[in-house]
Amino acid sequence: MTKIDTSRPETVLPTPSHTVGPFYGHALPFPGGGDIAPAGHPDTITFQGYVYDGEGNPLPDALVELWGPDPDGNLPQVDGSMRRDPASGGFLGRNGVEFTGWGRIQTDANGHWYARTLRPGARGHSAPYISVCVFARGLLVHLYTRIYLPGDEAALAADPLLSALDENRRGTLIAADRGDGTYRFDIRLQGEGETVFLEFQ
Repeated sequence: MTKIDTSRPETVLPTPSHTVGPFYGHALPFPGGGDIAPAGHPDTITFQGYVYDGEGNPLPDALVELWGPDPDGNLPQVDGSMRRDPASGGFLGRNGVEFTGWGRIQTDANGHWYARTLRPGARGHSAPYISVCVFARGLLVHLYTRIYLPGDEAALAADPLLSALDENRRGTLIAADRGDGTYRFDIRLQGEGETVFLEFQ
C-alpha cells in the first residue's frame, strides 16, 4: 500500500513499515515436519531444544526449518517432504523411504522443538552441520544459523565459519551431546548467549 500526497499528486510516499504476524501458524506447519529421517534408518539422530526471545522467554509460535546433507555429505535431490493427495489436497505425509534433508517444525506451547534427521556428512572444508532458518514473532526477516555436531575437535577447529568467530561465540553453534544420538540445541534470538546468525549477500 502506498500513500499519495494529495497536495503534490506527483509525489508518492512509502507506507511506513511495521511489525506484523505471525500469520504462518495455520498454514506453514505440517504433520510430521520434524520426521526427516526415513523410519528405522541406522544413522538417525535427534535434535531438540527451545527458541528463546531476548528476555529469555520461550516462544510458543516460532518455526524452525532444517536442511542437511546425507551421511555421505551429499545434498538430497528428491522431492516429497510435503506430499499431498491430488484428489483431496490433504497431506499424505512423507513416504518414509526418501531422504529430502528438509523439515519444518513449529515450537510447542513451551517453546520446544525437535526433529529426527540423518547424521550430516562433511562437505568441502566445513565440519558437518545442519542449516537452520528461524521464523518468530517480531522478526520481519527470518534468521539463518547452523547446528554443528560436537565430538570432532579437529574438524570444528578447521571449519572456516567457526574459526572466524570469537571463541566465546562458537559454542552457540555447537549442539550439546545428550547421548544415544540425541543433541540439544537452543536458539536465542537476542541477549546473553545470543545465537550467531548469518547474513547471506
